[in-house]
Amino acid sequence: MRYDRIINFSRPPSSRPKMSAADRAAQFSAFAALVGLDEQIDEAARLVDSKIELSEDEIETLNQKFQQLVEVLGNQRPQIKATYFLPDPRKSGGMYVTKIGTVKRVDDVFFKILFTDGAKISVSDILDFDIIEQCG
Repeated sequence: MRYDRIINFSRPPSSRPKMSAADRAAQFSAFAALVGLDEQIDEAARLVDSKIELSEDEIETLNQKFQQLVEVLGNQRPQIKATYFLPDPRKSGGMYVTKIGTVKRVDDVFFKILFTDGAKISVSDILDFDIIEQCG
């Protein structure tokens, strides 16, 4: 098809106001075609630790410490320093953290140590702990 007839015509007037160069550029700027990809990459790159399996000797040492804790709890509220495994809520694994707190009681039904601040630690997640202060 030939355009000889219309090539020299002027552009028809628009009823819309002329768009600024910045607004025109924004229409064609890059967009996130894969929404959430950056977050997924960051999550995959986040490192987590595996839970350490204790030896029989380490388990026996922990059991002795628990017996001592239960005896002290009969008439005192001891303060302990516990290192335990905190499972990651989003992926397999977790991290080891240390808590210093006053023990309220030991729950022998659910096997947890309950603290006066409301924190709970599962006995099976404890790597080690020590009684650091015996308060009345």
